[in-house]
Amino acid sequence: MSSRSKDKVAAAIRKFFKSPDKKDRGQKDKDHQQQQQQQQPQLHGASGGGAEQQVGPGPDGHSLLHPATLAVAGAIVPSGSGSSSHNSVNKASTGSPMRRLRCAVAPSNNSVVNVPVPKPLDTTIRSRRLMKELKEIERLQHSRSEPYFTVELVNDNLYEWHARLYRVDPDSPLAEDLAELNIPFILLHLVFPDNFPFAPPFMRVVEPRIEKGFVMEGGAICMELLTPRGWASAYTVEAVLMQFAASLTKGQGRVSRKPKSNKEFTRRTAEEAFRSLVKTHEKYGWVTPALNDG
Repeated sequence: MSSRSKDKVAAAIRKFFKSPDKKDRGQKDKDHQQQQQQQQPQLHGASGGGAEQQVGPGPDGHSLLHPATLAVAGAIVPSGSGSSSHNSVNKASTGSPMRRLRCAVAPSNNSVVNVPVPKPLDTTIRSRRLMKELKEIERLQHSRSEPYFTVELVNDNLYEWHARLYRVDPDSPLAEDLAELNIPFILLHLVFPDNFPFAPPFMRVVEPRIEKGFVMEGGAICMELLTPRGWASAYTVEAVLMQFAASLTKGQGRVSRKPKSNKEFTRRTAEEAFRSLVKTHEKYGWVTPALNDG
């Protein structure tokens, strides 16, 4: 056999025994080149048109989007992946630990939680002023064997006081009436408004019933110091009580043994009488009435 014939036989044997993997790899390279040639015109069309372009069916038979379209949407997916790739991405984003944590922590709009708010301590000017005055009066009460007056809270209310006035002018007719009738004190009721000490307290006589002495129906007291025009924030409860004791003597007050009026001796009656009194004096001014008029 000639050398040329030997070469032909050897080439035929090598071709016959060639690895199938190499054949497949060569075939795949050819297919890949053909696929790239087919995709190049489609890439140019997708970049110019802006519409979604489909490359072709994927391995599972579903249509695939062009990579350029996916890049515009914010997610680049290889051209060989199908809808399963989209599902895996969505599952990864929705199933992430941080997203689950946000969903668990975020409150529902429909659920309303009512949390009880503790009532703040009353630290207003009124409270501080009344506490200061109450402590001072209590100190005076304990320092004197026979105090001129005492005070106590009504139902533990800091803004409502009862005051007991034990002393008036001993030479006055009122002092004689109190001794004769065995009345140990004059009971007064004080109510402090929200804007105290910038506004005066409302004060009235509770018992006994007093006529004249600038005491009016229901126990209302005709005294300029107790009106908004005559009041000053520097006045103390002690000063108000001392001024009232002086006005009882000046107005010749007496204990009423037979009430001249059939009206009830109540706080409501006193408030109505005091409002009428303030209107009258705002119109005509404060003029000291004659002693006979009380």
